[in-house]
Amino acid sequence: MPQDEGDLLIKPSSTEHPLYESLVEACKTVYDPEIPVNIFDLGLIYTITISDVGEVDVIMTLTAPGCPVAGEMPGWVANAMEPVPGVQSVNVEMTFDPQWGMDMMSDEARLELGFM
Repeated sequence: MPQDEGDLLIKPSSTEHPLYESLVEACKTVYDPEIPVNIFDLGLIYTITISDVGEVDVIMTLTAPGCPVAGEMPGWVANAMEPVPGVQSVNVEMTFDPQWGMDMMSDEARLELGFM
């Protein structure tokens, strides 16, 4: 039986890499200007992959394709991550597949926004 393509949409992050937690903390300093919650807890960061030499690739989305900061948000993420010691470069890619949904938010974000 072929694997459902939906299972493959979001690549796994390099959670075991020593830089991962620092990069997550860096993401938590970036906020969606329309929602008072950081982009990591909103679920906008789909994947953080880190090479052995500190090259970081981020796949992220926005709450809506027409978001007014669509052109700026990848730069904000890169600027937040680049100062992390050990990071050589940051490449941020935007995707809308899968489309973001409120179910992607962390419990902290849901609580902050009054959904829990």
